Amino acid sequence: MFLTISTTGTPERPATDLGFLLHKHPDKAQVFSTSYGTAHVLYPEASVERCTAALLLEVDPVALVRRGKGKGRGGAPDAALAQYVNDRPYAASSLLAVALSGVFSSAMKGQCTAKPDLPGRPLPLRIEVPALPARGGADLVRSLFEPLGWTVTVEAVALDSEFPEWGDSRYVRLVLESAELTLAEALRHLYVLLPVLDDAKHYWVSSDEVDKLLRAGEGWLPDHPEQKLITSRYLSRRWSLTREAMERLELVRLAEADDSDVEEIDNAVEEETEAEEKPAPLAVQRRDAIVTALKASGAARVLDLGCGQGQLVQALLKDTQFTEIVGVDVSMRALTIASRRLKLDRMGERQASRVQLFQGSLAYTDNRLKGYDAAVLSEVVEHLDLPRLPALEYAVFGSARPRTVLVTTPNVEYNVRWETLPAGHSRHGDHRFEWTREEFRDWAGRVAGRHGYDVEFVPVGPDDPEVGPPTQMAVFSLSTATPTTKEEKAA
Repeated sequence: MFLTISTTGTPERPATDLGFLLHKHPDKAQVFSTSYGTAHVLYPEASVERCTAALLLEVDPVALVRRGKGKGRGGAPDAALAQYVNDRPYAASSLLAVALSGVFSSAMKGQCTAKPDLPGRPLPLRIEVPALPARGGADLVRSLFEPLGWTVTVEAVALDSEFPEWGDSRYVRLVLESAELTLAEALRHLYVLLPVLDDAKHYWVSSDEVDKLLRAGEGWLPDHPEQKLITSRYLSRRWSLTREAMERLELVRLAEADDSDVEEIDNAVEEETEAEEKPAPLAVQRRDAIVTALKASGAARVLDLGCGQGQLVQALLKDTQFTEIVGVDVSMRALTIASRRLKLDRMGERQASRVQLFQGSLAYTDNRLKGYDAAVLSEVVEHLDLPRLPALEYAVFGSARPRTVLVTTPNVEYNVRWETLPAGHSRHGDHRFEWTREEFRDWAGRVAGRHGYDVEFVPVGPDDPEVGPPTQMAVFSLSTATPTTKEEKAA
């Protein structure tokens, strides 16, 4: 997947100023991790008279399928081969648009600290995309770019140059030329229109895509003659999002025509904005879900196994239901930070009697862990090598045997919703694995069966209809039919 940006210059205004605008030095070849691939930025030519920057995106189709679970273009259940053999590594699409926004983010925003006057200056630009899927043909390509001030050259790509009788493919070679636009404007045009021409996106389109569209479309989309088509295709034909975007674009157009602010046109905008609450971070949602489950279980004495820096311990201390809270971690550094967070050295006597921290490894049985109402393993299991999980399982479920055990872990299927997470990467560098919902349920079911627990599953965070929640939680409850004491077992 390839794209080049070229400009010309003079001794007074050298073409190599392109390097300042892109924040990428012309003498270096740079590599960046992006969503589903690796981006390379290099300069085939860089002189005073002419400078060309090239963006090469290497896409991993296998990682794309594994993370997307077959969703999106080429991912239909009856097209298994098409999931792996497709045009995504070669043809410009939303993958390239996301790479543009990540690699050239400062340029797209019109920022240049070294030469602040450069971003607002129109440049003689030439942009070439060798392989662009164009659903709608050359006429649609021209109707999208020409109203924005581009001179458009579109060449159809033959299905096979050795068999011209087969005709043309749906791909084109696109060349855009203009001396009237800034680089930031050009990049924003590409960011929106590349996925529009492909008419597909590699990630789930959610409500925040409306904001992305309006930001990238500022100054040109409200008056574009193909506004409706652009909006609909960019938002993957999700009609509720398209309607919202069109309404907001109309407000912008009316405000510009009246030379006023959007807030003055729609008096309700400010009130709605103030009333809206930003969604809580996932870590906060996870702690809230754990506290809710612990309260529902009636637990009073709680173990936080793998307590880290003590955030959950701190949350539990705020609720008087929890009379004893123990944080356990193998890292003394983490326990030191937790102690500072909790201000144990300045805590009142009554509050201090409710909490203790001690070092311990979950790979070994520990008599200090016995006799508690509940234990929490929050984002812990994925940090262990899989061969060590049976040891943790026995230490918690077989030896300590609290009445309730809560286990949370990432749902790897949801990773596809974070478009900036590099392909093949886990959410954290120390994760040894990340489970799908099926894998987690299978593990939890086997653990519950071996040790006499019942288990239920609770989604944490937004429960996506296709890939599930970002965090999955298992609630283990000791079965009432299971003997828990030596006397009961003997009976």
